[in-house]
Amino acid sequence: MKRVVDIFIIFLSLPIVLLVFILTFLAAKVKLGAPVFFKQVRPGLNENLFNMYKFRTMNNERDKDGTLKPDSVRLTKFGQFLRSTSLDELPGLWSVLKGDMSLVGPRPLLVEYLPLYSEKQSRRHEVRPGITGWAQVNGRNAISWSEKFELDVWYVDNQSIWLDIKILWMTVKKVINRDDISAKNEATMTKFDGGQGDK
Repeated sequence: MKRVVDIFIIFLSLPIVLLVFILTFLAAKVKLGAPVFFKQVRPGLNENLFNMYKFRTMNNERDKDGTLKPDSVRLTKFGQFLRSTSLDELPGLWSVLKGDMSLVGPRPLLVEYLPLYSEKQSRRHEVRPGITGWAQVNGRNAISWSEKFELDVWYVDNQSIWLDIKILWMTVKKVINRDDISAKNEATMTKFDGGQGDK
């Protein structure tokens, strides 16, 4: 039923989504150049790996040794706009249609985090990852990793169609207000090192 609702919502909003997608694609092409899309392997349902897609928000600026500069340096003003409005997430709808993701669920994080999770934290992979989720509407990148994982697991235990609808509505309000986009002094969120939360 959850998957049926995901597909129904996407096709219902397709005319608007497609227009915004095309405009964002053209703007990203002008502002950042190629490639327009950012692709990265992420763990999904049952920790199965899939390719996650987003609009690119950073340039490829490197230091004199050829090493990419920190995210906070490479994140452009246009990229900040894409993130603050969540327009960078639009390509993720393709992953929803493919069945790798859902509209609502725990956000797919880096593969390198997998061995760092506690048994409880790893339960976030018992459902498909989402474009948005319970943690995103309750603090997003402004809360700690331990708080975020607690919210993810709470969603796994309490998921329902009505909860998903509530989260989608709360997401719209968050996007309009541009709340909790980044952790303090970070471009997005500090990296998870396994040090927070009970093991």
